[in-house]
Amino acid sequence: MVLSIPASRPCDTPAPPRQSWRRFRRHSLATVSLALLVTLVAIVLIGPFLWRTPVDDIDLSAALQGPDVRHPLGTDGLGQDLLARALHGGRTSMAVGMVSAAIAVVIGVVVGATAGFAGGLLDAALMWVTNLFLSLPQLPLLLVVIYLFRDRAKAMLGAEAGEFLLVVAGIGCFRWMHVARLVRVRFQALLQKEFIESARALGASRWRIVWRHMLPNALGPVIVAGTIDVAASIIAESTLSFLGLGFSPEIPSWGRMLYEGKDQLDVAARLAVVPGIAIFLTVLAVNFVGAGLRDALDPRHVL
Repeated sequence: MVLSIPASRPCDTPAPPRQSWRRFRRHSLATVSLALLVTLVAIVLIGPFLWRTPVDDIDLSAALQGPDVRHPLGTDGLGQDLLARALHGGRTSMAVGMVSAAIAVVIGVVVGATAGFAGGLLDAALMWVTNLFLSLPQLPLLLVVIYLFRDRAKAMLGAEAGEFLLVVAGIGCFRWMHVARLVRVRFQALLQKEFIESARALGASRWRIVWRHMLPNALGPVIVAGTIDVAASIIAESTLSFLGLGFSPEIPSWGRMLYEGKDQLDVAARLAVVPGIAIFLTVLAVNFVGAGLRDALDPRHVL
């Protein structure tokens, strides 16, 4: 007799993409936020090609100049075009958010999948490490890491690449724990399912069971957590830059622009308002998109 894995989808696995998209569209706030997020991404990606004013063009004679035809958003204290810096800063901030979230998700999935599938002492050890990281004061430690390794990273990789990789790696390495716990719980639940037992009965290897059967059924919570991590990483970068330990002035970011504009609030509030609004809209849109994804990918949701 030939055994086969049941073709029907388990009741608690994520819905097919078409059903998930229909559920997502029912979340009107998430749909609007997705449109806003796509618009912001398009602006920061395409904008610098359309607005070709050099981001590092210093003109002290035009310092703190108000908006005009040449500088639609005015200039900063060094005469640099605020619109150009906002566009390039958006690229930096969004790249930090996405890369840091990707690092956190990868680490979290590896740790959580290993702990959930292996169980026993390895599970206990990995969860002890996870809980240890959760108990640490993340922002102070991140500040210490950036302070200690910034010069070394610049010397090894160059100024811009070294700073960027250090910031995204630091943020990502302090944000993987909740992903690991989600994946571990999901894997432990999946191990009790009949389709996993069927795969074992067919002689599937552990790697195949994890990669082909368990991981796809654990991606729903991971996608939601990763989306929310993008927003959290953007805020973390902004916090670092506002405290003076983010990117140097040569690498514009929205957080760096906030840091530079905080001393000019009485004479040119737009220097802080422009990046502040950009951060607010981006983080708000990402969070609402994450909420919509959570509802769309929830297998208990009844159509």
